[in-house]
Amino acid sequence: MQISTVHGALEWASSFLQKHNCEPKVAEILLLHIMDWSKTDLIIHLRDSIAEGKLAEFQQKVEQHAETKIPVQHLTGIEAFYGRIFHVNKHVLIPRPETEELVQQVIEAVDKTNITCVDIGTGSGVIAISLAKEWEHNRQIEMLATDLSEEALKVAKKNADKHEAKVDFYHGSFLEPIITQGKKVDLIVSNPPYIAYGEAEGLSETVKHFDPEMALFADHNGLAAYQQIIHQAGRVLNKQGMIFFEIGHKQAEVVNQLIKQQFPNSEVTIFQDINGKDRIVRAML
Repeated sequence: MQISTVHGALEWASSFLQKHNCEPKVAEILLLHIMDWSKTDLIIHLRDSIAEGKLAEFQQKVEQHAETKIPVQHLTGIEAFYGRIFHVNKHVLIPRPETEELVQQVIEAVDKTNITCVDIGTGSGVIAISLAKEWEHNRQIEMLATDLSEEALKVAKKNADKHEAKVDFYHGSFLEPIITQGKKVDLIVSNPPYIAYGEAEGLSETVKHFDPEMALFADHNGLAAYQQIIHQAGRVLNKQGMIFFEIGHKQAEVVNQLIKQQFPNSEVTIFQDINGKDRIVRAML
């Protein structure tokens, strides 16, 4: 097939991806990235000719995605989250829209003007950085973030630098670095690994083969991270502190029970995501 225009390249890619059981919309995402265009630019230049070098690069990435099912975000190296663009790679979980809802719930719940917050298992840093940026003009905030993966922390620090976000990053397991530092916090937020190892076969090929295992899976039927964070939380939380978790959609009741066992007087609320599935747990102590 002879391709000479931007429109022709997009048409070929969409058809090629469909034939290989891939999302056709990936074609537009890759083309915008390679051409360094906005969607408006694409509309303006749709009937223009496309340079041979750009076309070759576009075709190579489309074919690579179709053959390997590598996430488009790993091909572009970026993903949008809460109105900002973040660096991502194979060492971090690609941020999902459900986690944007977690950030929104945290923002809506916090009315203190002076707050210390820790993001546990920060990955690419999207939660910590988003909160730091959203609060920087109307809160006195100390934002902390931890992760067991040194490679993930490199990505998070790169994103914090990109967005000029003041976040203190710590290497270590869950709340251990915060306990070691002797710090106290008002708010714990986490999107921890929560998939049981037995559920791996049901995941998409893209998630199963390209997202980091330590960011996906947890022992004890997917509950190990919640158990550990909740167990440690009493050592770092100030009075009237809050905990926010993203959860698997079948885990609401058991996570509620875990919190109640550790904090009997806490007020626990479950929030559903845009698809009507239980997704966020808020505990007010």
